[in-house]
Amino acid sequence: MHAVRAHTSAEALPREGQLAWSIAQVAADPVPIADDVAEMVINRVIDNAAVAAASYSREAPAAARAQALAHRPSAGGAGATVFGEPGATRVSAEWAAWANGVAVRELDYHDTFLAEEYSHPGDNIPPIVAVAQHAAARGLTGSDLLRGIVAGYEIQVDLVKGISLHRHKIDHVAHLGPSAAAGIGAMLGLDAETIFQAVGQALHTTTATRQSRKGEISSWKAHAPALAGKLAVEAVDRAMRGQTSPTPIYEGEDGVIAWMLGGFDSRYEVPLPEAGETKRAILDTYTKQHSAEYQSQAWIDLARRLHRERPEIGDPERVAGIVLATSHHTHYVIGSGSGDPEKYSPTASRETLDHSLPYIFTVALQDGAFDHETSYLPARAARPDTVALWQRITTTEDPEWTRRYHSNDPAEKAFGGTIRVTFTDGSVHEESIAVADAHPLGAKPFARDDYVGKFRTLADGIVPPAEIERFLTVAQRLPELGPDELGGLTFTVSDQVRAAAPAPSGLL
Repeated sequence: MHAVRAHTSAEALPREGQLAWSIAQVAADPVPIADDVAEMVINRVIDNAAVAAASYSREAPAAARAQALAHRPSAGGAGATVFGEPGATRVSAEWAAWANGVAVRELDYHDTFLAEEYSHPGDNIPPIVAVAQHAAARGLTGSDLLRGIVAGYEIQVDLVKGISLHRHKIDHVAHLGPSAAAGIGAMLGLDAETIFQAVGQALHTTTATRQSRKGEISSWKAHAPALAGKLAVEAVDRAMRGQTSPTPIYEGEDGVIAWMLGGFDSRYEVPLPEAGETKRAILDTYTKQHSAEYQSQAWIDLARRLHRERPEIGDPERVAGIVLATSHHTHYVIGSGSGDPEKYSPTASRETLDHSLPYIFTVALQDGAFDHETSYLPARAARPDTVALWQRITTTEDPEWTRRYHSNDPAEKAFGGTIRVTFTDGSVHEESIAVADAHPLGAKPFARDDYVGKFRTLADGIVPPAEIERFLTVAQRLPELGPDELGGLTFTVSDQVRAAAPAPSGLL
């Protein structure tokens, strides 16, 4: 448990006491990787690709892809692939991290970890894979890539367990820059000193406010983690060239804690593996069955069940009001506690609607399903009976659900709540749900077949059938891939899909 606080310059905090140094030590520790951890890495590589395939033709991924395609591979390696483009098409690694990061994040449909902070640990994968492909000529293999992804997840999850960013209105990607840099360093086998400098630079350049997730949420929501990944690649490059970072970056008198995370009165404890301890944090994370903010996943599953068992709840003429009692985070981030009127607007952006629990619950309740495209169509959001019921749903914080949300006991930790429906005749229906069906403790935990099925479903009609099978074969061999096979960790869309996709022009 690494204790962290701000220090004055006069205290002269030694490097060995700095969080960035401890992170570097963990990343540089070449511990064996457990089989179940390796299997989960494969699952998440498939999961990321599934979401990237589904988002290929959307405007944000198309813009990021167009930017990346304008940047040829740098002189230091072979470059990296871009989701959707032919495997022979290579771009500079940092720009591949950018384009693929946006594609993965666009639909809010990949993995999550929630504790003191929010996170999508799968955002580590695009920059780490991009560097692996670029540096394959150095002899990097699938086992090296595996080590990097495991380290990236470990650092991300540990930071999220220990340090709240949102409480101080800092965006959660401030944990992603350091974790991606650490993961890249672990994959490349860099020494702790180099990783330490890269982690500090990555943190320094990836701190931003949470306005990207407040009010009318814009397309920047998908770009924010991609930028963190891109900056992490660049930070590692600079550190490898001998460039140093602001130190101590977390604890300094003018550092992140002192001026962004609560000041000199704040104390944090970050759980990190001991030397020689296996990195297993990826197993604490969970993916999404539905394309919406994770804290809505259990609520969607409850809504689908109510659609079958109590269909009258979806009729606004029968319902006087619905209250969803849930955790502090859920209430204030995606619920009515946010105070954002946009969360109740039929004309709100898709990015806003996928962070509106009242909207998401209403659609899942009325349709008995939730789709990454049709559930967010403007016509669907504007349907009169949907709007009428939507306006009658509010959220409230329940201390017990907040306690369970923050519990360190996996068997107790929960992201659901209790619904109370009051009908116009005065009768009441009440029931609870703790975790999503796909959660490891849910009704139907996601396993390899589910990840593969998710990719097949989301890639259908976008990626040719033979290419779907090729990608799945390569991805499931990840730990044993040779240097010349790493470029196969991508997919190519059909010619028709590529021709019809947006290709916006800009400055670069």
